[in-house]
This record gives sequence, C-alpha cells and structure tokens, in this order.
Amino acid sequence: MAGTFRSDIEPRKQARRPSLPDIRRPCYTAAIMIRRDGRSARELRKVEAIVGFHRNAEGSVLYRAGGTAVLCTASIDATVPAWMAGKGRGWLTAEYQMHPRSGPERRESRDGRGKAPSGRTQEIQRLVGRALRAAIDLDKLGERSIVVDCDVLEADGGTRTASITGGFVALALALAKLQKSGALTTPVLRDQVAAISVGHLDDGLALDLVYTEDSKARVDLNLVATHGGAIVEVQGTAEGAAVPRKDVDAMIDLGLEGVATLCKTQRALLEEAGVRLADLGIAS
Repeated sequence: MAGTFRSDIEPRKQARRPSLPDIRRPCYTAAIMIRRDGRSARELRKVEAIVGFHRNAEGSVLYRAGGTAVLCTASIDATVPAWMAGKGRGWLTAEYQMHPRSGPERRESRDGRGKAPSGRTQEIQRLVGRALRAAIDLDKLGERSIVVDCDVLEADGGTRTASITGGFVALALALAKLQKSGALTTPVLRDQVAAISVGHLDDGLALDLVYTEDSKARVDLNLVATHGGAIVEVQGTAEGAAVPRKDVDAMIDLGLEGVATLCKTQRALLEEAGVRLADLGIAS
C-alpha cells in the first residue's frame, strides 16, 4: 500500500453556494479575501500524502497540509482494556505528540520523558480518539483494540485537524488489512470523518488556518464532521469580545465545505492504495 507524495491530490476550489451565508463580515466590501499565502478565504492548503509510509503499522500515512506534517499510524491489538474484557466490543484510542523540531526552534523534551503529557496533549489526543470512534462501530470490531498514533513532525497550524483527517486514512488502511486477513468478516466503518479549522479574522472568515492566522484570530474554530455533513464535534472560543450567533453558524457552514473536500481527498488516497470505503461499510 506504499505510495509517494501526491502533489496532484489537491482540493479544488469549491463553487460558491447561494444558500450559504456570506463569509465576509458585513462591514467589509472587498469581493475576495486574499490571504498572506495567496489563498482565498474558502481555499484549503494543498494536501500531500505518502500512504503506507510506516512499514510496521497495520495502517499509516504521512499526511501534509501546507506546512503541517503529521505521521499517523493505526496499530491493532488482539486484546481490549481490562474494563472492556468479556463484553464482545472493541475499542479505539489515540495518542498525540509533537516532535521537538516541529516548530522553528527545538521544543522542550517530549511528553512522557521525565514528565507527564501536557494538558494540551491530553486534550488533543482525546479529541482525536472521540472523532475516530465516531467513524467505527465498536460492536462489530470484536474484542480487539486499535491505537491511532499521531506524531506532528512539522507544525504550522491545524495539527489536531490534520491528525484526525490523516488518522482516518490510517484507520481505514488498518481495517482493510484486517479484513483481507479474514480476521474481520463484517464491515465496521459507519461513517467517514475529517476535520478542519475555521477562523474569524479581521477581514472575515477563512478556512484552514496557518499559525499566523490562528494565533491572531478573534475565534479559531475546529470542526469535526462526516462526509454527509453530520457534526461530530465543534471546538471554538472567542479570544476577546463575544461573537454573534450568525457568525458562528457561518463558520460551521464554511467548515462543512472544507470537510466535504477533505473527504474526497481521503477517498482518493485510499482508492489509490487499493482500499474501497464501500467494502468497509461506507456507501459512496
């Protein structure tokens, strides 16, 4: 299932849908927001990936969205946590870690080496776990566990959303391998999941923020959703003054556009690796 970096698997700019709210704040009259990296407000960063990058893991992908790169692996264990033993259900959990040189300068020592995971690390890995559990029917998995590890190699904003989007690809690859071996006889995926960030910036709303944008955003919102537009989780906080409900609704609508595009990219990556989501339980 190994692949190469795919520069041609790039989200296409979505046509504007009249039913969606205007993503510009009413006080701005510019027709199009052009951001520092040249993208429009609705445009995603270019996605590149190496599917099957990690040879030992049952499923893996080196996932890059612009300047953010995350190695996502999915490992299968034939046991479940003690508190789940004998219930006939499976389990999925996630771990998240920042590489010491994920930023411009080396960070402090890794979590787990002489110190407990930071609150941020624990919060993000719980988010990734919740997001991916929404994609799988644990009752059909059997008494086995899947651990999705997300190691951020380079960080330029959106590390948690990239971990979820890439993590789903790794999960699907692992399940396909389990199915091919005959150990999994029933399709277990119930939905396709991806995540994206949306920012409330000075010039309006924007999709898929880089670090310089999310560090200054009035609201940095992270949206986890399915390919059909059902919402798994919304994380967002106003950094100063509260924002109107209509702005939050517009941010979610914009985020759903981004998730739909990312789901197409996930599907293309998996199909190139010989994995059809329909065989794992998700209809086209």
